Amino acid sequence: MDLRHGPGADQNPRRPPQEFPRVNEALVSRRHRYGYPAAAAEMSPAYQAVDGTPPDSAFADALIEHDPLRGAPQVHRLPAGAAASEAVFVPSDPCDGRAAEDDGYATAYVHDPGRGASDLVILAARVFTGEPVARIHLPVRVPLGRHGSWIPDA
Repeated sequence: MDLRHGPGADQNPRRPPQEFPRVNEALVSRRHRYGYPAAAAEMSPAYQAVDGTPPDSAFADALIEHDPLRGAPQVHRLPAGAAASEAVFVPSDPCDGRAAEDDGYATAYVHDPGRGASDLVILAARVFTGEPVARIHLPVRVPLGRHGSWIPDA
């Protein structure tokens, strides 16, 4: 968006609904290339939750990586019926100030309806559509409205 030359325009009006886009935390409020939202289903149920916890039906079974230089978004499909929170970016080496912006991992909670619990899914950001680097089965369900951040050890 360039406000000096007029309003911005949506270049892809058929883009599916998306929720809570995240970037590499080291670049918040600075120029960045990659963004990591979760695909959303119908978002209106998310705002009707009495206890503030959106139902899984407000989320969808995909994670998305946006790269404006590449053009089309990269979509990581999850098993049918799964529901994913937004991906939090975790750098490979938080102390390396010269690392590439996408040198790290996209991590997200994914509800597995078959187990009735959540998995922590870890994707290599540079191979976003590939198989997960790891899938950690958690013993309980983590509500998908639970947002988080990566904070490396000081």
